[in-house]
Amino acid sequence: MTTDNTFMALALEQAQNAFDASEVPIGAVLVLNNQVIGTGYNRVIELNDATAHAEIQAIRAAGKATQNYRLNDATLYVTLEPCTMCLGAIMHSRLKRVVFGAQEPKAGVIESHHVWQESGFFNHTVQWQGGVMAQTCSALITQFFAQRRAAKKALKKAAASSEGSPAFRDNK
Repeated sequence: MTTDNTFMALALEQAQNAFDASEVPIGAVLVLNNQVIGTGYNRVIELNDATAHAEIQAIRAAGKATQNYRLNDATLYVTLEPCTMCLGAIMHSRLKRVVFGAQEPKAGVIESHHVWQESGFFNHTVQWQGGVMAQTCSALITQFFAQRRAAKKALKKAAASSEGSPAFRDNK
């Protein structure tokens, strides 16, 4: 198993934490000198914070651990291609490298919509690699949304069947 796969497996463990908490299952691990310095998973619902993405959580934890907001030479492993907000945090924290699993064709900005690379407005560049353990990362997200859709469908079915029950009609 390569180093990238080893750290992506840790990011997948973080994604499972999000899954278990009913959050979109994205996990991140920040590594410096082959040592994990920060971890995170999506916690936007739990924290009522739109910025509580896995990448942001890992960057915040690493900043505290290193006592530095600049994380030069660090590599971020994340299970899904980062969004625009997370790219901003990646650039401001001066990460050296980003490794992601599944591509995010709708909102991903590292590979899917890479206009930032030619933009000229960032004063930092970041190396990146996508597709590390992509099938495993994608499968977890697919499973999460399939379960979510099934739960919504079951709720609708339960609501529809209770509307036809005598108890429901008597309460109208």
